[in-house]
Amino acid sequence: MADPRIQRWAETLTHYCLYIQPGETVLIQATELAAPLVRAVYREILRAGGHPLPRIILPELTEILLKEGSDAQITYHSPIDAALAETVNARLTISSEVNVRALANVDPARQALLQQSGGDIRRRYREREQEGTFKWCGTLYPTQAFAQNAGMSLDELTEFVFEACFLNDEHPAERWRELGASQQRYVDWLRGKERVRIVGRDTDLTLSIAGRAFINSDGKRNFPSGEFFTGPVEDSAEGTIRYTIPSAFGGRVVQDIRLRFHQGEVVEATAAQGQEFLERMLRLDDGARRLGEFAFGNNFGITRGISNTLFDEKIGGTVHLALGSSYPETGGLNKSSLHWDMVCDLRPEAGGGEVWVDDTLFLKDGKLLLDATSG
Repeated sequence: MADPRIQRWAETLTHYCLYIQPGETVLIQATELAAPLVRAVYREILRAGGHPLPRIILPELTEILLKEGSDAQITYHSPIDAALAETVNARLTISSEVNVRALANVDPARQALLQQSGGDIRRRYREREQEGTFKWCGTLYPTQAFAQNAGMSLDELTEFVFEACFLNDEHPAERWRELGASQQRYVDWLRGKERVRIVGRDTDLTLSIAGRAFINSDGKRNFPSGEFFTGPVEDSAEGTIRYTIPSAFGGRVVQDIRLRFHQGEVVEATAAQGQEFLERMLRLDDGARRLGEFAFGNNFGITRGISNTLFDEKIGGTVHLALGSSYPETGGLNKSSLHWDMVCDLRPEAGGGEVWVDDTLFLKDGKLLLDATSG
């Protein structure tokens, strides 16, 4: 018997996250491992009057390209990808990896080439999103590879994903609307504030949010979500920060990242594991050493890191900062082919910490202090 939560998932993705309208073309990207969800979403898009366009990906192909392709082949601009970026109304990406470490032994320089090569396509999607002609959502389908990476069984990870996405609730979209309304109170309070200071274990970082807007992420783009984010002023970051939650990016997991900023730029970077890859990504382009995002994680259904950014950056009681490109809707101006989210855990089990906004204590030891900030 099919798990009814798969159908709830498909309905939520189609009607709440992407709010598909009749006549809209929807690109569905996944591997064959996500077939149950792909089938359910395909049916639900048809019921909504849309045109589902499935694109089933063989994950081994990226590894083959990076290991055997020339530089020209790695940086080749696919006319199919370019056409899709101009024409589809929505894109659903279902992460469903066979092997999350398949690229662990690939030369970081070749990964950097591939990252740069997709910049034009990403920019075009971003432009159309700002124009209101494109919408997107990304989610994760549990696989053995993700479970192993998280240190869980497949059944344990599946339950973890369902809980984080509110899919155990009969009406998940209502739960997401409730979370969105709760987060909006923080977003409203943060409007007009100017300065943030993050203090924790091996961390004392200040940055400016003057003139920037916080965005309420309530499950419509990332699924799951549960965060509110902005784009820091590009030359404002000063001090140090330590990311104790392992950071997954580009098929690698980089451990215990420590960064020192001066005038908004990373001037010192170390990692207990993945140092070479970290340094290569920082050299990707002029914007890669500056912050493009600062955010509060606010999904308390996600209780631990699983070495997957989609979930880890939403952990309630954490903050995350991304190196690289900003989201224009925040007022952020940083441009880069990179957008790498790194999570700083401020909960008591990680040593605790505080976030001050101007002269107000906004977060302490993993708890947002709404009572102290309301009004």
